[in-house]
Amino acid sequence: MAEKTIQIEIKRQSSPDAAATWEKFELPWKPGMNVISAMMEIASNPVNAAGNETTPVAYDSNCLEEICGSCAMVINGKARMACSALIDKLEQPIRVQPLTKFPVVRDLAVDRSVLFENLKAVKAWVPVDGTYALGAGPRIFPQQQEVAYPLSNCISCTICMEVCPQFNDATGFVGAATIAQVKLFNAHPSGKVLKEERLRALAGDGGVQECGFAQNCVQACPKQLPLTEAISDVTRDVILQQVKDFLTV
Repeated sequence: MAEKTIQIEIKRQSSPDAAATWEKFELPWKPGMNVISAMMEIASNPVNAAGNETTPVAYDSNCLEEICGSCAMVINGKARMACSALIDKLEQPIRVQPLTKFPVVRDLAVDRSVLFENLKAVKAWVPVDGTYALGAGPRIFPQQQEVAYPLSNCISCTICMEVCPQFNDATGFVGAATIAQVKLFNAHPSGKVLKEERLRALAGDGGVQECGFAQNCVQACPKQLPLTEAISDVTRDVILQQVKDFLTV
């Protein structure tokens, strides 16, 4: 009886300036395989489907349980996490390529630093002066915790940005993940100290006005964050802040 195999095609690029090419692999099937374990099989025996020796595929991965957000790729035309993409549930040949809206570093590894630059621009943190004892933190009601908790589950995978038609070089849109973090930190009793600065940052170029409410983000988010709700709430707050600033000039 012939050994069961899987067919996988990977879009490869040896450097940011190199031309991209597709390379085919045929791997022995194993129960419970996901796309990342397929990459591991290639790394252990880097030979393509033509029988030629090649190099292991470069990709980002860490936790293997959809928590770190690093292994986001386009798999069979869909942006998703490779660690939770089970081989048995994918149509073959499985076509894997890097996220399309971020600079390629090598093969499937891309530079997603734009997300972290956006988070810095909106000051997505709770300011704490650690030079002296601050005592107990402010109390938060359970109802507030229930609202905040889903937004705190963001894994910075950038899938929401990948699927967003408004996220591109022309608009400079910050993306749903950044806006959701603004809602999260503006709702925190300590984070509110920077609320106005965050809202003003989103009132400028690339801010909330760039969102077309396509809702691709909320459908693609692997953690099922309430992204469109967050965008609506923050958009309201940005408008109110603009009115307040206008009246106080």
